[in-house]
Amino acid sequence: MEPAFSNAGPKATPTSRRIVLTTVGSLGDLHPYIAIALGLRARGHEAILATSECYRRKVEALGLGFRAVRPDSDCVRDPDRMQRFMNPRLGTVRFVREVLLPVLRESYEDISAATRGADLLVSHMPWAARLVAEKTGIPWASTMITPLGFFSTYDLPVFPLAPAASKKLRCLGPSFWGPLFRFGKWATRPWAKPFYRLRAELGLPSTNEWNPLGDSHSPALVLALFSKRLADKQPDWPPQTVITGFPFYDQDGGSGLPPALVHFLDDGPPPIVFTLGISAAMVAGSFYEHSIAAAKLLGRRAVLITGDNPRNQPASLPVGMAAFDYAPFSELFPRAAVIVHAGGIGTTGLAMRSGRPILVVPHSHDQPDNAARVSRLGIARTIPPRRYTPTRVAAELQELLTEPAYAQRAMEISGQIRQEDGVQMACDALDRFL
Repeated sequence: MEPAFSNAGPKATPTSRRIVLTTVGSLGDLHPYIAIALGLRARGHEAILATSECYRRKVEALGLGFRAVRPDSDCVRDPDRMQRFMNPRLGTVRFVREVLLPVLRESYEDISAATRGADLLVSHMPWAARLVAEKTGIPWASTMITPLGFFSTYDLPVFPLAPAASKKLRCLGPSFWGPLFRFGKWATRPWAKPFYRLRAELGLPSTNEWNPLGDSHSPALVLALFSKRLADKQPDWPPQTVITGFPFYDQDGGSGLPPALVHFLDDGPPPIVFTLGISAAMVAGSFYEHSIAAAKLLGRRAVLITGDNPRNQPASLPVGMAAFDYAPFSELFPRAAVIVHAGGIGTTGLAMRSGRPILVVPHSHDQPDNAARVSRLGIARTIPPRRYTPTRVAAELQELLTEPAYAQRAMEISGQIRQEDGVQMACDALDRFL
């Protein structure tokens, strides 16, 4: 069996450096930085992950350095709080304004302490990291894990606040969307008051960007941690951007598929895999119940990956179906007939790599945009959560299962993704920067 991923990069290394990588959020936000940290360590660098306290055990078990950074991300496993933060239109705004910005000072203090004596800071959420870099002078590289974050007017993303309009009117191009984006940034500039207040208290000069919440890229290096198949570099991206490919990491304790799942997979034809990842699994509603019904309508085997929410566990399952709270997608997805998922960037990358057709059920944040992108690639279909009914899902799955163009295109994209090495590309870019 081929190894799941390469995350070592070249073994011969330049002078060892101390590199701090900081991120908060769900496992989809954490895993790319674990992958890069492991790659940097393989090159002889000291890699430290500065992230939420709830991930301490996971990070330290890998032998990586750990520093706690506020806010804690334990809310992603709280169904009641995630009901608010996974709102289709306002979830991202609420998370930024209610979770990230209120502790901006604490984030700054934690990152500042974590980077003492470090040679490089690599950041996911950029605002506190940017202030640390400007105040201390530490070299700083920012990152984007999803195309949505670049807000390109040349490759218009699907915005959760206005998904229908951004889909239908994306053809109008930068002459229409450029002024509208600038107005939007200006109109939401008051949201950045905590940033401006902390900046002034630190004695940093004022800035003239439209809105630091959307414009805070490192002036030296920006890493786009996804494949060019999903989005290629655009004229309005920062010119210092390097697209690395997906930096894959896919373990959450233990290793390999659960033995019971291996037995199930070996015991019949490839099943349909249904999963909502981490965040959307907290607000699954009737997703798993309707998934079981859809698979029954098709007479297909199914695997349900239910996550940590006990509400998702089915009381009983028909013959030919199995449910597990976790499985490494890198090993499960290639053994599927079709993959049904919510469109989170980590799951999207693994699904693209698997070579299997996809049905995306996007809930919030970057998921609608990711869904639109894989659909345009010809490897996926999309269905909104409010229309996720057994008969509708069965019809969409039947199309994916019987129309050979989806499977053929999925294998083409898989081959292209497998030629990329996101970890090596990211580590190469960071080594050059250093």
